[in-house]
Amino acid sequence: MSEPVVQIRNLTLALPRGADRPHAVEDLSLDLMPGKILCVVGESGSGKSMSAYALTGLLPRALKVTGGEIRFEGRDLLRLDERAWRDLRGRRIAMIFQEPMTALNPVMRIGDQIAEMFEAHGLLTPKERRERAVSLAGEVGLPDPEQIVKAYPHQLSGGQRQRAMIAMALALEPAVLVADEPTTALDVTTQAQILKLIRTIQQRRNMAVLFITHDFGVVADIADHVAVLQRGRLVESGSAEAVLRHPQAAYTKALLAAVPSLTPPKREPITAAPVALSVANLAKTYATRAGLLGKPRVVAAVKEVSFDLRRGETLGIVGESGSGKSTTARLAIRLIEPDHGTVRLGSLDFTALGATALRDERRRIQMIFQDPFASLNPRRTVEQIIAGGPIAHGTPARQARARARELLDLVGLPPSAAERYPNAFSGGQRQRIGIARALAMEPDVLVADEAVSALDVSVQAQVLALLEDLKQRLGIAMLFITHDLRVAATICDRIAVMHRGEIVEMNRTEALFRAPEHPYTRSLLAAVPGALFAETA
Repeated sequence: MSEPVVQIRNLTLALPRGADRPHAVEDLSLDLMPGKILCVVGESGSGKSMSAYALTGLLPRALKVTGGEIRFEGRDLLRLDERAWRDLRGRRIAMIFQEPMTALNPVMRIGDQIAEMFEAHGLLTPKERRERAVSLAGEVGLPDPEQIVKAYPHQLSGGQRQRAMIAMALALEPAVLVADEPTTALDVTTQAQILKLIRTIQQRRNMAVLFITHDFGVVADIADHVAVLQRGRLVESGSAEAVLRHPQAAYTKALLAAVPSLTPPKREPITAAPVALSVANLAKTYATRAGLLGKPRVVAAVKEVSFDLRRGETLGIVGESGSGKSTTARLAIRLIEPDHGTVRLGSLDFTALGATALRDERRRIQMIFQDPFASLNPRRTVEQIIAGGPIAHGTPARQARARARELLDLVGLPPSAAERYPNAFSGGQRQRIGIARALAMEPDVLVADEAVSALDVSVQAQVLALLEDLKQRLGIAMLFITHDLRVAATICDRIAVMHRGEIVEMNRTEALFRAPEHPYTRSLLAAVPGALFAETA
C-alpha cells in the first residue's frame, strides 16, 4: 500500500474571541493518497474550507494554528514562511477556487494568466510559456485554444472560466490539488463535464485531490474516500461506498436524508385556481459589440416564451446557464423590458403600466434573490429591511414594523432578529429574511431566482419546506428558477425546460421526470450528479 502524499495530524485552528465556538477545526487527522480523491463534506461553518486553506498556506490572519501538523515531502507545512510557500504553492500544491470570476484577474487575458504560473517560478522562455498555455487550454477542453487564450475572463462562460482555473492549477503538475466547491455555481451539464475533467486529469497524473463540497451527488460521482466534518470535528470517514450507503454518524445520516430526491412526490394538478401570472410571447434580444469597430453580436436571450401560473402553484424553469431562465424571471417582474410580448397579473396588463402605476402594482409580484447577503442592505436592521417596502407604499410605520415581526415568526426566526443586522445571520437565515421581505408586500406571485442554490443541503431542505408551506397557507403562485433538478423535483408542480431562449418542454413534474420527451430534457436528467447512486441506494 502506498504512503500518503499529505498527512494532516491533530490539526487545531483557533477562532478569534467572540466567535460561536473556540475552534474552526479541532484535532483533525486526514491522509491524502496519491491517485485518490478525498471529499470533505459538511455544512457551512464545519471547517472544511479552513482545512483546505491550512493545506495551501492561505489561512486568514484571524485564525491561529494552536496544534497539530501537516506533513508534505518531509516538511511540516504549518512551519513554512511566506518565501517557502511562494516556492511551493502552485508548483507542488495547487488550488481551484469556488468562484473563478473573482479568482481570475479581469484585466489579463486567459493565456497570460496561465503563462504567469511559469513566470512566477522562473520557468521556461516567454515563447515556451505561451505555447504551454495553449496546450493546457486544450488539455482542459477549452474550445479553439489558440483563440481562447486571447480572451478576457468576462468573455468566457462560467464553465470555461472554471476550466481556465483548472489549467492554471495544473500548469506546474502539482502533486496535490485542492478544489474548494469548484462546481457549486455551475449547471448540471457543465458540472458533469468539470467533474469528469478533474477525475480524468487526476488519474492521468496520479495526483492526490482534496475536494471540498456540500453536494452529496458530487461526492457519489467523484470521491474515493469521504470525511464528514461537523463544527470543526471529524465525525465520520471511510470509503465513499461505506459512508454513502452505510453511514454511521447521526450527522452524516441527517445530511444524506436532506439531499433532495430525483423522484418527485405525487401532486394533484392545479387547474381550478385562478391564473395569477400569464406570460405571452415574451422576447428579449441583446446586441453587443466586440470593440469599437467589431461586428455586433446578437443574442436572442428569450424567444416567444408563454406560460400560465395559477395561485397555489409552483412552476419551475430549468436549463443551463444562458438558457434564458433568469432573463425570463426579470422580464416577468419588469426589472428589464421585453422587445415584445405581455405579462399579466391576474387581469392587469403589467407590461402596459407606466412608471408611476408600475411602482404601485409591483408589490403584487416580488422576487427572492440568489444571494441574500448581496440583496440585503447591511446598514439596516432586519425590521427596517422587511418594513421598508410596505412603509414606502403607505402602510403606517407602526403597523409595518408589527407585521415585520409577525413575518419573522412565520419564516421561523425569533422576534429578537428584528433588531439585528444581516451580517449577524447565517446564509439560510438571511434567505429567510429575504423571503419575509418579499412576503411583507403581500404579493400574488413570488419569483425565486436560484434562491437555494448556494445553501447547504440541510438548510436548503428547510427553506424548500418553508416555501412549500407558505405557498399552501397563503395561496401564493411561485415562479421558481433553478439549475438543480433535484430541487425542482422537490418543490415544483410543473416544470418548463428552457434551451437557447425557448421552452422546449413543459409538463407536470412527475410526468417530465418519468418520461421526458425532448432530447435536451433527457440530457439534463442524465447529467445530474449522483443520479445512479440515488437510483440504487
